[in-house]
Amino acid sequence: MRRLALLTLAAGLFLPLLASVPAHAQATRTWVSGVGDDANPCSRTAPCKTFAGAISKTAAQGEINCIDPGGFGVVTITKAITINCHDAFGSILAAGSNGVIINAGVGDRVTLRNLQIQGFGPAGASAGLVGVKILQAGSVSIEDCVITQFSQQGILDQRTNAGGKLLVKDTMLTHNAGSGISVAGATTNNATLDGVRSYNNAFGLAAATGNNVTVKRSDFSSNSTGVTADPGAQISVNSSAINSNATGLNGGGIRVSDSDINYNTTTAFAATPTSFGTNRLVGNAATGAFSTAAQQ
Repeated sequence: MRRLALLTLAAGLFLPLLASVPAHAQATRTWVSGVGDDANPCSRTAPCKTFAGAISKTAAQGEINCIDPGGFGVVTITKAITINCHDAFGSILAAGSNGVIINAGVGDRVTLRNLQIQGFGPAGASAGLVGVKILQAGSVSIEDCVITQFSQQGILDQRTNAGGKLLVKDTMLTHNAGSGISVAGATTNNATLDGVRSYNNAFGLAAATGNNVTVKRSDFSSNSTGVTADPGAQISVNSSAINSNATGLNGGGIRVSDSDINYNTTTAFAATPTSFGTNRLVGNAATGAFSTAAQQ
């Protein structure tokens, strides 16, 4: 009798401890599939259906992977995380909304890899707004992505925190009614573009006052304006192409070297960008002039 009483007491003490343990701890790696279900735990054998379903079950600094190609829905990211569909191309179709919103901590790192983010536009009531909209984060990497047909920008970095970093690598931005990429942080942020292709947008690349952008091995062609910098913005362009726009380069804060600036139908330059040498200019309707300062 005494033994039974002791066992009963022990069980009573243990029950509150069980109640304090979460039913489903967040995993460091989760999975989505076109045939998944958001009621699943997002494991490899029981994947979720959407990024939004998976992100709530993924720990900070964790990773969401795609098992197979599929449309995985728009998502808001509020913590450090990687969405990596490198082995199975993942799609986001944003009708009347933003594709990805990033509003994470000021020190958080967010990576988007191998995604097609499509805006169902760029005009009309159902057109998507912004492909990737960055409100706050420490570092954002966008790699091997296609971002297309949004009624505003393909990528809009308008974070409020200072010292933010943006890397866009091997990514294509096409047919967006605003900029392919707009770097417009409220305080100084730094962006690096490597292997970017920005075609048929209003602006291939635009930088707002106080922001710094470094560009290499990229192509800003067939836009209304290829590359534009507001007063106080700095853009360095190296080994790139700015061809077949209306205006090629617009802004005194642009420095360009070893690049092709050809076949722009209004002018190669508006304002006076600076040449660091070995640029090639052919077939522009008008050339304008490079700044005489700091030419090498």
